[in-house]
Amino acid sequence: MSIIKLHDLYFKPFISENEIKSIVKYLAQKVKRDLPKDEIPIFVGILNGCFLFAADFIREFEGNCEVSFVKLASYQGTSSTENVTQLVGINEDLSGRTVIILEDIIDTGTTLQEIYNIFRNKNVKQLKVATLFFKPDVFRKELPINYIGKSISDKFIVGYGLDYNGLGRNYSEIYQLSTPPKMKNIVLFGPPGAGKGTQAEFLKEMYNLVHISTGDVFRFNIKNETELGLLAKKYMDEGDLVPDEVTINMLKAEVEKNANAKGFIFDGFPRTQSQAEALDAFLTEKGEQINGMIALEVPEDLLVERLLERGKTSGRTDDTDEGKIRNRFNEYNTKTAVLKDYFDAQNKYYGINGVGSIKEITKRISEVFDTL
Repeated sequence: MSIIKLHDLYFKPFISENEIKSIVKYLAQKVKRDLPKDEIPIFVGILNGCFLFAADFIREFEGNCEVSFVKLASYQGTSSTENVTQLVGINEDLSGRTVIILEDIIDTGTTLQEIYNIFRNKNVKQLKVATLFFKPDVFRKELPINYIGKSISDKFIVGYGLDYNGLGRNYSEIYQLSTPPKMKNIVLFGPPGAGKGTQAEFLKEMYNLVHISTGDVFRFNIKNETELGLLAKKYMDEGDLVPDEVTINMLKAEVEKNANAKGFIFDGFPRTQSQAEALDAFLTEKGEQINGMIALEVPEDLLVERLLERGKTSGRTDDTDEGKIRNRFNEYNTKTAVLKDYFDAQNKYYGINGVGSIKEITKRISEVFDTL
């Protein structure tokens, strides 16, 4: 989960999909336990917000039931209007029936009051209310709420059926209104020989960013024998991969050292989806995000020629063996494919033509960066 933008506002992760599932299951089981044996209730969902909650609740409910819906509205933007308009009512005969209202969220109680007004003359056996979320700080009505999934603070939320001016209902998690991110952060990717390091230096100067190279961070920590450096060296000396947690903690330390930066260029990290998820989680805690993954795309054969030429003077043995070079490309392509899908799913992947002069490539990257 990472920060999302809907219209003009930003929202940060608040309640995970797994927690929502647990809450829904708890509510369905509790309602079932309280019903007399063999009684068939009718569940009434309040549209539009509760459609996901109602669907999942009914799937979790173990027993026969009937389902209907009422559509009410009391929100404009992020504020309750206190004016509820009944758009669609109940047509079933509810005489002698147990009716259980399914609400996505109850805040001021204005919608709840209208619900009770609707059912006042329906001659129901009993009327109960089950709400996924409840905001006790702003509840203003003397009305019973029989089942509460989770009490939350009075901050606007979206996701899992809840929207902000029509957007956000389709997210499987809940997001909470947040302040706009202050930084602009990118992941810079490119195959060996694509000129990624050169471009990182230009971007750093152009946009006053902090360039965090995983290789440089490792070398610094190992050379200075920091606690994390010694730990990483221990794994490396034993021929083992350095665990993600160690690498991530090194990068976190670098970010914390530059808390006032305008943004970061992450170079050489993340390399796996789990690392990308950890980076997202870390930045989200700080109210920030990865704005985009910018990948330099260059034909492999051209890069092989470039690296072999570089190997004549660089002194790097891995630049003189074509077989080793192509193995490095295979590793890069495998890892990049996973990360491309990960960031593409967030509409944050940007492939850049990496063929041309340094100036031309910098211009292409900056044109993308300026839109982030």
